[in-house]
Amino acid sequence: MDLQEQLKNLFPDHKISESKEETLKEDSIWLQDDPIICKYEKRKGKPITILEGYNGAAEDFKKLAKELKTTLSVGGSFKDDKIIIQGDYRDKIMAILKEKGFSVKRVGG
Repeated sequence: MDLQEQLKNLFPDHKISESKEETLKEDSIWLQDDPIICKYEKRKGKPITILEGYNGAAEDFKKLAKELKTTLSVGGSFKDDKIIIQGDYRDKIMAILKEKGFSVKRVGG
């Protein structure tokens, strides 16, 4: 017996309603017209990748930062409307963002 059947046995009057609109609102990220700038710097001798130029909601940018960090398995932070990723991952980040529908501009070497 799976979980759905057990729940039906416990609560026979309950109707299951899943609205696709609610799940879309949670997962959607606001896309923009201007490209996100992806640049490379060295701070204290360590390479970092900086993403800036997102003009949507800060919460969406934070979600994007978390997703990039978990996908690449690296550390990073979100400060002053910039995503800072530890290491030189410009190519991988640009590929991920292009899959999501963002336009990305590479700055520097």
